[in-house]
Amino acid sequence: MRINKYISETGYCSRRETDRLIAAGRITINGEVCEKGADVEPEDIVLIDGQEIPREERERVYIALNKPIGVVCTAAESVAGNIIKYVNYPSRIFAIGRLDKASEGLILLTNDGDIVNKMMRSEHNHEKEYIVTVDKPLTDEFIHAMSAGVEILNVVTKPCEVHREGEFVFRIILTQGLNLQIRRMCKALGYRVMKLERVRIMNITLDHLERGKWRHLEPIELDKLLSLLQ
Repeated sequence: MRINKYISETGYCSRRETDRLIAAGRITINGEVCEKGADVEPEDIVLIDGQEIPREERERVYIALNKPIGVVCTAAESVAGNIIKYVNYPSRIFAIGRLDKASEGLILLTNDGDIVNKMMRSEHNHEKEYIVTVDKPLTDEFIHAMSAGVEILNVVTKPCEVHREGEFVFRIILTQGLNLQIRRMCKALGYRVMKLERVRIMNITLDHLERGKWRHLEPIELDKLLSLLQ
């Protein structure tokens, strides 16, 4: 089994965070510093910072947070305002994906490493919905361009749904997650994002969750989410 899958399945951290630990030289396999892409056998001894990874069976945790502006989606303890410290959950969890520091709204957290990988794979076309406020009135040309695809980061974004909500406000549904995608798309078309809020991830919505608060997913929500990931 690949090392990042092995560690994510323990619930210690996500595959992406495992790659960061590997790059920092903090993971060893049988006393040797681990390299990216290494395989792990059942009899191998895997340590993080010289400590064994807890192997006890743990209850799966799935949380929805209405992230406020200023919270950073990282598990790095050295980062001020990191999301793990903000939520302050009594056991180890990590964020599924990212929502940049200047943005707000829905983000999911879990200790289930397998679900993170499934949700982060863009080819599965998982929907994420946002409400965006920009700095000047929307035009038909802007709405069309945003929905048809915009060239950013040397690629053209996938076609997506875009609906005008007001003079300065639109709703957009993405099925990919390029870095700062909506902000970059708007900038490429001559607009600046003033407010960006994520209101839905697949079947999970903010509902009436107050800004800065979190809740456990309801069983019916979780069952639907897991079925969509099959």
